[in-house]
Amino acid sequence: MGRKATVYELISNEYARKTTLKKRKAGLLKKLSELTTLCGVAACAIIFSSYDAQPDVWPSKAEACQVLKKFKSSPAQQRGKNMMDQTVLLERSILQLNGRLEKRKKKNRELEKELALAETMAGENNCDWNNLEQLKELDYQLQENIKLITDKIKS
Repeated sequence: MGRKATVYELISNEYARKTTLKKRKAGLLKKLSELTTLCGVAACAIIFSSYDAQPDVWPSKAEACQVLKKFKSSPAQQRGKNMMDQTVLLERSILQLNGRLEKRKKKNRELEKELALAETMAGENNCDWNNLEQLKELDYQLQENIKLITDKIKS
């Protein structure tokens, strides 16, 4: 049986929030340690919280400064290649969602045409025979269906 989906929102209970931060911070730092060891990459983490006067720095302040210095000395184009801020992330998400929306709109139009054709053939559709656009759509749908049936017969 699967886990229940986690709702990501601010934890209202102060004690539970502090405990969750402590556990998740430990998990994050463990993953970061594994990543650096297994993949041989340089990494650091700086975690600010309202519970500590000083930020937590991993692996150490000196090593974190070294990693940040190396990062800052790399060319700006290389530095920004995989970096995203909230705006860029949202723009990419919007583009993806718009693409999916257009695909679904197209699919809906095709399904509507198919339904209109099926209803017309069954004599149930009150199609406006004077509407040239509707007739063109029905003609196109009929041609597609004829092509599909012809292809099935040949194979």
